Amino acid sequence: MSTKSNVIDMNTTPNVNLDDGLSKLDQAIDRACKTLISQQTETGYWCYELEADSTIPAEYILMMHYMDEIDEELQAKIANYLRDKQEEEGGWALYYDGPFDISGSVKAYYALKLAGDAPDAPHMKKARKQILAHGGAETSNVFTRIALAMFEQLPWRATPVVPVEIVLFPKWFPFNLMKVSYWSRTVTVPLSILCSLKARARNPLGIGISELFKTPPDQVKCYFKSNNLIQRTFLFLDRVGFHIEPFIPRWIRNRAIKKAEKWTIERLNGEDGLGAIFPAMVNAYEAMDLLGYPEDDPHRLIARKSIDKLLVINEDSAYCQPCVSPVWDTGLAALALQESGGEGSEAAIRNGLEWLKQNQLLEEKGDWSEMRPELRGGGWPFQFRNDYYPDLDDTAVVAWAMHDTQDDYYAENVSRAAEWLEGMQSSNGGFASFEIDNDSYILNEVPFADHGALLDPPSVDVSARVVTLFGKLKKDGANYEAAMRQCIDYLREQQEDFGGWYGRWGNNYIYGTWSVLVALEQAGISRTDSMVLQAVAWLRACQREDGGWGEHNDSYNDISLAGKGAKFSTAYQTAWAMLGLMAAGEVDSPELAQAAEYLLKTQDADGLWSGPDFTAPGFPMVFHLKYHGYDKFFPLWALARYRNLKFAAGQ
Repeated sequence: MSTKSNVIDMNTTPNVNLDDGLSKLDQAIDRACKTLISQQTETGYWCYELEADSTIPAEYILMMHYMDEIDEELQAKIANYLRDKQEEEGGWALYYDGPFDISGSVKAYYALKLAGDAPDAPHMKKARKQILAHGGAETSNVFTRIALAMFEQLPWRATPVVPVEIVLFPKWFPFNLMKVSYWSRTVTVPLSILCSLKARARNPLGIGISELFKTPPDQVKCYFKSNNLIQRTFLFLDRVGFHIEPFIPRWIRNRAIKKAEKWTIERLNGEDGLGAIFPAMVNAYEAMDLLGYPEDDPHRLIARKSIDKLLVINEDSAYCQPCVSPVWDTGLAALALQESGGEGSEAAIRNGLEWLKQNQLLEEKGDWSEMRPELRGGGWPFQFRNDYYPDLDDTAVVAWAMHDTQDDYYAENVSRAAEWLEGMQSSNGGFASFEIDNDSYILNEVPFADHGALLDPPSVDVSARVVTLFGKLKKDGANYEAAMRQCIDYLREQQEDFGGWYGRWGNNYIYGTWSVLVALEQAGISRTDSMVLQAVAWLRACQREDGGWGEHNDSYNDISLAGKGAKFSTAYQTAWAMLGLMAAGEVDSPELAQAAEYLLKTQDADGLWSGPDFTAPGFPMVFHLKYHGYDKFFPLWALARYRNLKFAAGQ
């Protein structure tokens, strides 16, 4: 892809020089601060939209037809959204400027057909042509195939076996619930009920999509081709399981269903839903219906309410979010405002941190306590509530923001957070998002895990955030030296040959590299350390002609695109690169000045920034996200940091 798109001509546009730079920076920062503060809720938190690809909105329509609970007006708005996201060639992608995705396209097509779009409509014909050209609906991923089986578009033999008996497997068994990630756990338990009981959608209009199959649907088998011996072995075992499943004694199945039901109900999480993520919520809702919960049952009512709270409904269109991110957004907004200062910032920060203080999980024993039963709680979730699953990344960010107030009012909150984080360190020195040593990689080879994200192993970006917090606390005399040293060793091992770090939860190597450079600065690692020097050289080399940075999501699949490949520079990635360079001491570099100029020139009239791009992966190359807050607080943070460092000594 050309890096000339959306490029600012640095030769014809006046530069931001140091004579008038402070004034322009102050004005830009002030405008951004005011708008960011105005977007804070009365309760104190920030919560921006969290948009996924077409899959989640399509699944919402599928859910309405599965349950025969069709809201025609809402369905029409979601259908408008899906049509708007259709690519010119006819299919749907996982992210802006991404390649065709077969599974998302099948679900979007089916959802539009359920919503009343005629198969011979031009956009449907184009979609069908693309789907058939890419192998047909039979080549969809596991979750799509299961949905099609529930709608009787595929036989159940075309899906991997997901027996409810997995909830009975003991901890010593090669596979058990605690060996997979929290998201896999919450999605799979209710899904296992649906699969084991061979759920059937009501589908009141009787709509099918046989036209999307190249092979007659009743002849489709469990599609899984591989030259990998481990994968072939797992597929063989899966097919054995399919044939013996009918012979499982009824008393065992009933016991397993009861345990799965109890597990799900215990974790319904009020109006925030099972796991606080859409797929788990929908599976729980549909499983309750299948198990005979009446429409007015309190559990069923609250499960549906949790789903509908994820809707974003506009005048002409609507979509469903995969989850919400108030804790994450509030922590990052607070850090940006702490750096920027300005009128109203202090009060906004105080209100945000007070809301966060009230939502710390101090006494709740989540699934993490299975591995650390003696460890005290102290984390925060990503969402409003997710008591069983606090997030290490969010916890580190919130404690960081609280620590930086230098207010003893938050001392106990920060201490408990750090204590919990230290106890959640994995044996390789890194930190995962929710789990400890959740790295049985062989499980990613099972047919059910074709998305390759069944696990939650340590990641560079989360680990870096924890080191950042520990480094700050070390300066105050707290002793997290052993944990920090082990984690820095882990980060050193994870550095790529070209100098950057992989970004598991943000797009991509720019995100990972920013995260680590900030951590190394706080940990006291010398700026002449080879890690730092290599990372700085790589970031400089990735800068585009317009002064910004822009990395395509395709870099998750093609490392040659690390740090580049996007059509345009993006404000949030430029901010990450700036924050990383400043952490490495590059305040006076020309690259940084050009980056600041880029942000000043691309600032919107409201003082913030915007763009169409998707900012982060849920699962790389499988499920991607657009955090609508990233181009709000990250550029503000970077510009304010630049101003404070560049002009602190009157330079």
